[in-house]
This record gives sequence, C-alpha cells and structure tokens, in this order.
Amino acid sequence: MQKKKVRIIGVPIDLGADRRGVDMGPSAIRYAGLHKRLKKLGWEVEDLGNIEVPIAETLEIKDPMLKYLPEIAQVNQKLYSLVAQAIQEEAIPLTIGGDHSLAIGTLAGCSASGKELGVIWFDTHGDYNSMDTTSSGNIHGMPLAVSNGIGVEELTGIGGTNRKIKEENTVIIGARELDPQEGEALRNSKITVFTMSDIDRLGMEKVVEEALEIANSGTEGVHISFDLDVIDPGEAPGVGTPVQGGMTYREAHLAMEMIAECNCLLSMDVVEVNPILDIQNKTAELAVGLIASAFGQRII
Repeated sequence: MQKKKVRIIGVPIDLGADRRGVDMGPSAIRYAGLHKRLKKLGWEVEDLGNIEVPIAETLEIKDPMLKYLPEIAQVNQKLYSLVAQAIQEEAIPLTIGGDHSLAIGTLAGCSASGKELGVIWFDTHGDYNSMDTTSSGNIHGMPLAVSNGIGVEELTGIGGTNRKIKEENTVIIGARELDPQEGEALRNSKITVFTMSDIDRLGMEKVVEEALEIANSGTEGVHISFDLDVIDPGEAPGVGTPVQGGMTYREAHLAMEMIAECNCLLSMDVVEVNPILDIQNKTAELAVGLIASAFGQRII
C-alpha cells in the first residue's frame, strides 16, 4: 500500500441496536492489540480515542420507528468530520464500533473527499431499511440506505444532501438475512448482492474478485464496511445479531488479503463486536486479525 498512515476512531455507540453491549466493542478491539499489530506492519498509527456517545439510560425514544434519531445523527455528524479530515490529511480512517449506524458518518466523511468511491459491505444483513420498511426502528439496519439518500434528512443530510454512494459501485457480500421489503428494495437498485449461497457456489475468491472489479470501476478508492456478524457465530460469537451459516475464518481472511493486494483501500469500519456475548475476547481478536490482513499482513 502507498499510504502508510492510519487513524483509529472509536465510536462506542449501541443506540442503533436493540441488544446492548456493542458500545464496548472499541475497547475490546484495542485490548486485542490493534495498535501494536498495525505498527508491526509498518503503519504510522494515530488513535484519536472515542467519540463521546450518550448512554441509552439517559435518553428518551421519541420515535419508535427511528430510535434515538437525534443522538445517532449527532454522533455521525462528529464522525463525518473526523473521517473527512483524515482522508484530507492522507491517512486511512479506521473506525471501530459500536453498531453499524456509525457507517452513516464514515461514508459521509469519505464522500466529502470528493473522490469517486466504491463500497464493499460485508454483512449478514442488507442495512437497506428505512422508517417505511423497518420492523424494529433500529437505525443500525439503515446506514446503507441512508448513504444512498433514502431516509430522513437528519441522517441523509449529514455531510451534505448528496448521495454518498453510487449504487453501481456498491457490493454487499455475505447476506443471509434480509427483511422482505428490504430485499425488494435491493433488487430494484443497482447494488450488487452476493449472498452466502453465492459464496457457496462461486467460492470466496471469485466473489471478491467480482466485488473489487465493481467497486473499483471508475472510482478512486474503496470503503470497506465489515460487520463481524457476517462470520459464522462459531468463529465470531460476540456480535450483536448472530445468524448461523456465515463465512469461515479463512474465507474472511482471504477477502481481506485480496483487498490489501488491490491497493485500493480508502477507509474502513469494523462494527458490531459485543464483548458481553463473546468468549475470552475471541471476536475482537478476530477483528484485529482481519484488520491486519486488510492492511497488508501476510503469512509469508
């Protein structure tokens, strides 16, 4: 990779989800040795600490279809500024969470750079809901839709009212649990979706090759959004919304190694690590290993 500066931004947010605990994800990932691992790979590492996030017990849900909307918007506004500044200063922002609602801020920050952006979204879920399709009101199920201009202005307007992604350069990998209306919305979009069934049939190498071709077509960099629930719970038990039948340990590492080889990484977020549900910090340690692979670690 040409860039050798990485800037870590912690976002201890769990307001976007029903299950508590992912607010401790940034601490668990740091404890698993993130800083040391990246420095060993030759990266200049700066850790900005955590964005301040209010706790749920001090707040009131004003709209059950958009839970904690004002607070989530405020956190993402702060994150947008930090990500945009990191890219402007030629560092790769690495955002660690925290629930997936934080991707609203990371993608807004990437978009502010003015670079044409590709997106690869590793997730069990599509995160393509809005207040009109959600059954839970949880905003961590909405960030990809918000970044495509779908949703309320408090979220879509972060970093400007423009769409933050281009559908034709956006790929979801590992989907295996989509809400019915969400799936229909994705089918009607130009977003490419590789389900776990596609991975079974084609193999991870072929899927990631195609994903990189799509994300890199006419773009200047790729944002990787990695939700640890895309990995099978046997390998990653400490996640907010575990679903059986996910990626294997090696499939996930292969994907990250191929991303490193393409030398196209503009920014990355790693989300949904829940230490309360974890076993001896196993999931956070896996997260650090995957980040290391994406930033260039090799077996030999």
